[in-house]
Amino acid sequence: MGLILFRLVDTIFNLYSFVLIAYALMSWFPQARSSKLGQLIRRLAEPYISVFDQFIPSLGGISFNVIIALFVLQFAQRGILSLLVVFL
Repeated sequence: MGLILFRLVDTIFNLYSFVLIAYALMSWFPQARSSKLGQLIRRLAEPYISVFDQFIPSLGGISFNVIIALFVLQFAQRGILSLLVVFL
C-alpha cells in the first residue's frame, strides 16, 4: 500500500511538472494557447504560476516564474516523498 501511494504522489508531481513545461513552451507558439489543449494547460498552470507573479517581476519582458515554480514544485515533491518514506 505504501509503495502504491508513493508512486501515485510521485506521478502526480511529475505530470504537473510536464504541465508547467508545456505552459512555458506555449509562449513560443502564440496559436497554441487558443487550442483546446492550450486552454486546458493554461487553466491547470496559471493558478500556481500566479502565486509567483505576485512576488517576482519579469526582467526585460522575460518571466522566470515558471522556472522558479518548477524548482519549488521539485522541492515540495522531494519533501513530501521523504515524509511518505518515513511514515509508511
